Amino acid sequence: MDLRFTDEENAFREEVRAFFKTALPADIRRKAELGQRISKPEMLRWVRILHDKGWATPSWSPEWGGTGWDPVKQYIFKEELHMAPAPEPISFNMNMIGPTLIAFGTEEQKRHFLPKIARMDYWFCQGFSEPGAGSDLAALRTTAVRDGDHYVVNGQKLWTSTAHHAEWCFLLVRTDPAAKKQQGISYLLMDMKSPGITIRPIVTIDGHHETNEMFLDNVRVPVSQLVGEENKGWDCAKYLLGHERSGISRVGVSKMRIRRAKQLAAKVMSEGRPLIEDERFLEKVALIEVELKALEITQMRLISEIGKSHDNKPDPKSSILKIKGSQLQQATAELLMEVGGYSAMEFDAAFVSGLHSDADGDEWALTLAPNHFWARHVSIVGGSNEIQRNILAKTVLGL
Repeated sequence: MDLRFTDEENAFREEVRAFFKTALPADIRRKAELGQRISKPEMLRWVRILHDKGWATPSWSPEWGGTGWDPVKQYIFKEELHMAPAPEPISFNMNMIGPTLIAFGTEEQKRHFLPKIARMDYWFCQGFSEPGAGSDLAALRTTAVRDGDHYVVNGQKLWTSTAHHAEWCFLLVRTDPAAKKQQGISYLLMDMKSPGITIRPIVTIDGHHETNEMFLDNVRVPVSQLVGEENKGWDCAKYLLGHERSGISRVGVSKMRIRRAKQLAAKVMSEGRPLIEDERFLEKVALIEVELKALEITQMRLISEIGKSHDNKPDPKSSILKIKGSQLQQATAELLMEVGGYSAMEFDAAFVSGLHSDADGDEWALTLAPNHFWARHVSIVGGSNEIQRNILAKTVLGL
């Protein structure tokens, strides 16, 4: 298997890199470089720049606004986006609900929603996890009872990221409580302006408001907003989660953090010399780089297999990428934290959230600890790493 990029692919990488260099607004690039949170207006501005270029939804089919890029070019694009660094368009829109609607939606749903999802005229959030139903998603208890042309939804969702920004939510509900766990679940699209929805913010350990509790009290959702068949929403959920995990290794994010750690280590003094000259630091960097290269090769092997299969089905081996990718994201966030040292111990939640751009002291260090804390969650989201190991044991090893 030849994992080298072709001349065409290398030329494509240069094209993408040049575009990010000129098209990414300087203020957004600076916030991404510092690790500050990107606001909703900033995200919309950046996504619409990508959309005007035709690059907002690279994984979608060309019929619905995709680029037609093969998996290798999609990988190159995402890596260069992370390395720029540029904000990644909201995954709920581009990698989750978009592909799910293309696969399972009605023609009417596709025509109405997909153009708005691509431009983020509709910002979607994900209504999956619940108290007692996170990694064991099939244990969800939120109910939807048919009442004429509507479903009446009652229940609670937890850790609903960006619900306070969202105009819409894709929602898993139980429509047949007598069915087995994975059965009797349906997949709905819910307008977040519907009466009966209450959003309660959850401020996480990094001091940022990203996640929420969502309470649903007799929320009426039109039956026309059912995706796929009633009681077969688990098929949609599995398809969606497979797409989420296939891009979750974030090799480019880890590469960017290593590059930044080296740059900062050249400026930080340790025992009278730059930290970059410290043998123990260099050894730690080298170990992470070796593991990252192994992950990158594994991802390229899976991409090669996808290119040969021609069925566009998520590979269960993508769980490998999720496990190791999340571990390396945590390791690189910790590496940056160590470079910051005492300077990283200052905590300015407003600066992290991007509410102001100037701060006393070393502003480059103010986001290192919060981003280190935030990285703790990446081994849980998208299905915890323990669940990913179970998936691999069952589907790959046959245990």
